[in-house]
Amino acid sequence: MIAWLDLLTEGDLHPRRFASPAAVRAYAVKMERLSEEAANALTRDGQVGPPLARREYRLQPLPLPLPTVLRPDHA
Repeated sequence: MIAWLDLLTEGDLHPRRFASPAAVRAYAVKMERLSEEAANALTRDGQVGPPLARREYRLQPLPLPLPTVLRPDHA
């Protein structure tokens, strides 16, 4: 099961969802134009903001769903 990560960006109401820290980092460097240092801080610490980045960025892991257990009489 994938442990999804939401990237929350200051001033943006809609988070971006990623399947791995590496995908977050690639997006942050290419699309958000974060420096290597800022992207590393984001994936390492779960957040980055000024002075390393022009806006605040936060990572929020989505909780994994609880497994569904079926009773024999409901299978």
